[in-house]
Parts: sequence; C-alpha cells; structure tokens
Amino acid sequence: MARRLSYSARYTHPAEKLYQAQSIKQYWDDMMAGFQMISPHCEVASFTSDETGIKVVLKQTIGRDQLPPLAQTVMMKDMVITREETLGPFDPDNTKGTYNASIPAGPGSLNGWQELFPTDDGCTIRRTSEAKVFVPFVNGKLEQMILINLVDLFRAEAEYAKDWIDKNL
Repeated sequence: MARRLSYSARYTHPAEKLYQAQSIKQYWDDMMAGFQMISPHCEVASFTSDETGIKVVLKQTIGRDQLPPLAQTVMMKDMVITREETLGPFDPDNTKGTYNASIPAGPGSLNGWQELFPTDDGCTIRRTSEAKVFVPFVNGKLEQMILINLVDLFRAEAEYAKDWIDKNL
C-alpha cells in the first residue's frame, strides 16, 4: 500500500514571482549547483518554459555509501534519481502541476501533485506526494523514510527559492 504526505511551503513573494523564477533555466541550474555539495553529479537534463507551462528534468546521483543503512539493503549501486517536475500555464488563482521521481532498478515509485496559489501575504506551493515500495517486510519503513526525506528536500528548496528570488528578481 502506498503512503501519502502533503507539504506546504509558504512564501512572502507573490505567486507570479515564484512562477517567474521557476520559468528561468538559471534558477534550476543554480539549484543543481547547490546540490553538488551533497552529490557531485547533479544536472538539469532538460528544461522548457513556454505558453504551455514549465517542464524540468533533473538528474542527481547519490553514492550508495551516502544512503541510510536500510536503503543500502535494496540499492546495490549508486542511486541515480531522475526527477521530472511540471507546472501548467500560470493561473493567478491556482497553477497546477505534477512531479515524479524514478530510479533505474529502484524498488518503488514516487509521484506527486503540486499547486501554486496566492495567499493574503504571498503564496503557497502545496505538494502531495505518494511513495510506493515493492519490497516485502521493509516497504512501509522505506516509504516513510522517502517521504520524510522528501519533506526535508522541499524545505531546503523553499529556502533556496526565497533566497534566489531575493537576489535575482
């Protein structure tokens, strides 16, 4: 059975400003450069931003030795994560998108839905993630570990976005 978790990142910037930042390739390139402190192999594999919305594909390699012991029991090699993220055309009331992550020979899946909407003092991105692991006996623990680590990632990315917008827009 898959596990779900919702996380909301709140910003003091308006939704238009956050969308504008994410529609610039340099935003993603700079984010991947920051991830290189943790994982030396990070890149923006593809990026498009046009009237249909934003689509970005990120690739990150995490060394097997950096994985928690429980994850090392199912990952025999370095973990290569391909993450695809989309946001539709900007809608001032609610911009919707998706994200997913895949790991070749990985034991599960991660999918999610996101929405960007205005608030009285800025905007919020709400992300709902669903993790499913296909390994008997440890699936629940791994799913929970994935979701907890995902929240940490989303928090770090929210801080990055705030800082990047302040410096660049």
